[in-house]
Amino acid sequence: MSIDCVDACVDFPIFDAKSRSLKKAVLGSAGGVIGRNASNVVVVEALKDITLSLREGDRIGLVGHNGAGKSTLLRLLSGIYEPTRGAARIRGRVAPVFDLGVGMDPEISGYENIIIRGLFLGQTRKQMKAKIEEIADFTELGDYLDMPLRTYSTGMRVRLAMGVVTSIDPEILLLDEGIGAVDAEFMKKARVKLADLVSRSGILVFASHSNDFLAQLCDSAMWIDHGRIRQRGGIEEVVTAYEGPEAGEAVRKAMERMQREG
Repeated sequence: MSIDCVDACVDFPIFDAKSRSLKKAVLGSAGGVIGRNASNVVVVEALKDITLSLREGDRIGLVGHNGAGKSTLLRLLSGIYEPTRGAARIRGRVAPVFDLGVGMDPEISGYENIIIRGLFLGQTRKQMKAKIEEIADFTELGDYLDMPLRTYSTGMRVRLAMGVVTSIDPEILLLDEGIGAVDAEFMKKARVKLADLVSRSGILVFASHSNDFLAQLCDSAMWIDHGRIRQRGGIEEVVTAYEGPEAGEAVRKAMERMQREG
């Protein structure tokens, strides 16, 4: 399993630069820089010259402000986006833990969606049927699992989707911590399951919103800024560069505490 990106770029063309609604839609889905491509079409340069090589055992966390390009990079690595220029070669079974609604049908039951979502993530129907009871216990959705997904609240949908994704054994795990609104108590339980999922994965790329969780799951970090790799290195080093010395010191202490706790 491996991830190899060489000067990978992702542009979103805005064919009618005067169309405010289209511009807002594109800018809302990706940060980046507005420019023009070789055909003189106005584009948002969401990712620019991304060169990255990851192998089995690598655990890298992405930091950066909202709109910096972290989510776009995850989508590039998952195959949702193709590079506009450059290359992105992904070898291995990918489990994207973001866009949690993808592969789910609002008109069928929670139980049926467990199977469908599992198939979307590369599992077999037999594998998912064997995991249904475990997933149902984790979600705490009870009788709602017999009801159509359209009757679920946002938080309930997140619970169901997280139950599925944390039950599989991915080779490459693409994880966004900001995956949805669930109550704090359930999120504690979900973090334990996510940590277990990470331990079973070969490669982790983690878009972080929490330095503690970054320190818990990752062994290196990468700062994404306006669609470019600003810095890559140790977690303390990168967090210090991005947020300042106090944040870097807090991460160092968190990592030391986790080492002591085993």
